[in-house]
Amino acid sequence: MDLALLRTFVTVHRAGSFTRAAALLGLSQPAVTSQIRTLERQLGRPLFLRQARGVTPTTIGDELAHKAAPHLDALVEITESGLDDESSLRTLHLAGPPEFTAERALPALTELTGEDGQGFALRASFGNAEETLEGLAAGHHDLAISTARPRGALLTASTLCDEEHVLVAAPSWAGQLGSGEAVKTVPGVTTVPEVKRAPAFEDVPVVEVHESLPFVSRYWASVFDSRPAAPGTVVVPDLRAVLACAVAGAGLAVLPRYLCAAALERGEVVALYEPTVAPLRTYFLVVRTGTLAMPHIARAHEWLLRAAADWC
Repeated sequence: MDLALLRTFVTVHRAGSFTRAAALLGLSQPAVTSQIRTLERQLGRPLFLRQARGVTPTTIGDELAHKAAPHLDALVEITESGLDDESSLRTLHLAGPPEFTAERALPALTELTGEDGQGFALRASFGNAEETLEGLAAGHHDLAISTARPRGALLTASTLCDEEHVLVAAPSWAGQLGSGEAVKTVPGVTTVPEVKRAPAFEDVPVVEVHESLPFVSRYWASVFDSRPAAPGTVVVPDLRAVLACAVAGAGLAVLPRYLCAAALERGEVVALYEPTVAPLRTYFLVVRTGTLAMPHIARAHEWLLRAAADWC
């Protein structure tokens, strides 16, 4: 059986679409369709059911993919390992949310860059979960960091880490919310234990990354089982800018603890409320299924998972 036909078949099976598989393979859609039809004639069985949006594998198609995919991935690993030498510095394309990628992933991965025979060149792009996963599926990226777990067989996700969200504001706001009482300090974190319910925050301006208040709304739903009453007063498209505005006294904000930990320690912002169970958001490290057979992608993937153990 022609290995090229099997490679095309496995790519279609994972992609769930002739069009997407064609883009990943660098072929035209008619060429992919022709190869699948050739393989179906050789086997005497249909491998996919054509639908309005993509294709669905038949039972035979699923069985063939289950048997063939691991062997094809192994062949890719053998081929790519042979190219992994000093004369061929590979390039890793990473995509993810700007703040987390810049503050966490990139500093970790730069340790693997270079021309030592095992390193790689690094290219990064920023975007939201939908954008990064679409780009990964289309072959524009090798690794994606996402707050959404992808569906389907084309992409494979591993849990990277959880980030804790903290409700913060400048100390001046904390003093007002504490009804004039002194702000109490516990080791490493300044809090206002007098504030116990969401209505106490209704008159405080909100700093957010979007008009829909995604971080504040998620925090309110998780901690107070309600919706925030105040609209966004300052809206900026980067959490680092949100922190800067909060430090300047623009209002309250909900931020990942890793991003505001230093500001909390310096007293530039204070935690307005410390719930018993802190709201968390999970990050996933995502690859196209089968691409971990490529050494530079596998090494970066393993390195990030190990580094993330210290981020939680």
